[in-house]
Amino acid sequence: MSKKDRSKSPSSGSLAPEDAELWDQVAETAEPWSKGKNRVVDLPEPVAEPSPEVRHQNKHPPLENEIKKVERPEPQDPPPVAQFERKEARRLGTGRTSVDARIDLHGMRQREAHGSLMAFLANAQSREHKHVLVITGKGGNRDQDGSYERGVLNREVPRWLSEPEFRQWVVSFAFANKRHGGEGALYVRLRRRKSS
Repeated sequence: MSKKDRSKSPSSGSLAPEDAELWDQVAETAEPWSKGKNRVVDLPEPVAEPSPEVRHQNKHPPLENEIKKVERPEPQDPPPVAQFERKEARRLGTGRTSVDARIDLHGMRQREAHGSLMAFLANAQSREHKHVLVITGKGGNRDQDGSYERGVLNREVPRWLSEPEFRQWVVSFAFANKRHGGEGALYVRLRRRKSS
């Protein structure tokens, strides 16, 4: 390139000195373009658009705050309490089937009894017990007309055992044989612990 052409280049004052020097080096290797001549320029082959799979693989992994939370299914309630089998109750009453553990709630306040029963059932299940005895006591008083009202725990414990929070441990329950306390106690069949 001639000095005349270089004087038209951006190096004449509009560029920083190091950029002007670089421009001069490039200008020396450039060939002038002649007007009217068709010049063939070899262009690189067009690059094919990558497939969606390749595009997906090339994406950067999402940032932590962009990761969508995996929706976990809500935990299902355990199945409802089943009917305690009469044959099973007879075997427990006669001693042919053993009661693995027992808890006496008689005399406890409701809150204390509720917590104690939960801990007892969880512990019994973890020890793989099958049948436990829950003693509530009959409680209550006879009214003047001779009718009998059951005590609070005798009334509440069967209701608790039917609730979802207890059904994780309880398969079924029934009033015990007279030998074990009759209507003042309950046989409880425990659910097997889920293996992890």
